[in-house]
Amino acid sequence: MTNLNIAQTKHSSHPLDIIERIVDDNDWISDRRSDQEMAVQVPGHWCDYSMFFAWNDAADAIHFTCAFDMRVPAECRDKVHELLVMINEKLWLGHFGVWDDEGLPMYRHALPLRGTDGPSQGQMEDMVETALMECERFYPAFQYVIWGGKSAIDSIAAAMVDTVGEA
Repeated sequence: MTNLNIAQTKHSSHPLDIIERIVDDNDWISDRRSDQEMAVQVPGHWCDYSMFFAWNDAADAIHFTCAFDMRVPAECRDKVHELLVMINEKLWLGHFGVWDDEGLPMYRHALPLRGTDGPSQGQMEDMVETALMECERFYPAFQYVIWGGKSAIDSIAAAMVDTVGEA
């Protein structure tokens, strides 16, 4: 196996510093546990979302999750996994999964930054905005499967309906 030469890059602005500015600008609640981790609570239309940011010096990457305030009961896991496949086919960035230990549905994304001066404010905003947009868009589909007893196909179809006009 060939070993890659990996150059260590010192970032001009720490990614979590940028996230902290975004959090402050939006008046969200956060807990910066260290230079490696930050937790954020974000109010959404359907629920409050728990965001977690983890910086990895060795990988020069930030890993990000946005979890729903919802639990997937064991008896619904198969249908939810089927739903995950269908949702993930529709995503351009990131993916949805379920944290098995807790049964939490979450959006996940990672941003590798090796060889750069660090992320821009816009990149970090895009990462957070994309997560919130996708969580808001697909939250109803999870609800339809978990609490409505619907199939994954019916749930995704109902969640993807776009309303037209005004009521």
